[in-house]
Amino acid sequence: MISRKNASISKFIIHKVGNKFNDTKNAFSEKLVDFDEASYDLMLPFLLRPFGSVVQSYRFNHHANIALNEINTYASQIFDDEAAFIEVSKHIVTHLYEQSTSAQIKTGDVLVVLFEGIEFGEMTTNALGIFKIENKVKFFQTYLENNSYDVLVQKGISSKKVDKGCLILNQSDTEGPIVLSVDHNNYDTQYWLNQFLNIKYADDANNHTQQYISLCKEFSNEIIKTSYGAQEQNSFLAKTIDFFKENEVVNIERFKDELFEEDKHKRQFDDYKKEFEGEQNLLIRNQFDVAESVVNKEKRKIKTDIKLDTHIQIKLDIDAPDASTEYLERGYDDEKKMHYYKVFFNAEA
Repeated sequence: MISRKNASISKFIIHKVGNKFNDTKNAFSEKLVDFDEASYDLMLPFLLRPFGSVVQSYRFNHHANIALNEINTYASQIFDDEAAFIEVSKHIVTHLYEQSTSAQIKTGDVLVVLFEGIEFGEMTTNALGIFKIENKVKFFQTYLENNSYDVLVQKGISSKKVDKGCLILNQSDTEGPIVLSVDHNNYDTQYWLNQFLNIKYADDANNHTQQYISLCKEFSNEIIKTSYGAQEQNSFLAKTIDFFKENEVVNIERFKDELFEEDKHKRQFDDYKKEFEGEQNLLIRNQFDVAESVVNKEKRKIKTDIKLDTHIQIKLDIDAPDASTEYLERGYDDEKKMHYYKVFFNAEA
């Protein structure tokens, strides 16, 4: 994640990207945007706010050499020669246009922005931002005419969130330049991440933690819930998060020993892990460091409700992994021919 408290915009230009599939054309600007104070003060947080909560980063990818990655090349050209900013920004839009080979890919405004003072970890750097605005919102505009006020409907960019955006930091590690990306219209995520940016997750603790928790969530949904019910699913997820919170390093064998009592369940998990790796085209490490920020973010996403068809919901506390086993009992009532849950407690909170 980044901090924007000392960030500023040094160059900003707007182009329009068409759709190659529909034969709609690009439209290019020739001059940088000259902000007034009000629009600048609104634009800077609008563009950078989404990256304040991003915990995973990417690196450029290419089948031969990442130096041949188009966006990597264009970013390097701008960092090396800011005078080329306008011309290179047009190449970026043209490259985006070349990837729009489907009717569902939307046209829109493309904002190419050079930032200074971006703080990432312990470093402060400049960064290239590329943003695509696909959706416009309607708003009322009042105006004065003949001594009376009237109203009309106009369309514009919502200041709440960007549709798609990336930040390419002018900093590298052993895998290459650091890239952050957000996508709030992820119906065409592969077009943005794989075809336009051509990026992959960094080989770091953030990615390993994310992959493993995703594996556990999918395993709980497809295997545990299907075979043993929602109570066991939620108990497994709570114990998974608890394991990550209690350990700085995850070892898969130790994880299985703590979460599964029977060997057949361990084998089930191993078989599902191989299937998951094949479907996602990745390899999950047998041991890796835990990224606490990823665990906290994923924990907030996990739903621990048991929804019943009698319009009753039971909400379990993910921070109390043993509570479900100890205080919640599932059974079947032969007289009513219905399943039931029995909840034990000392007092109502």
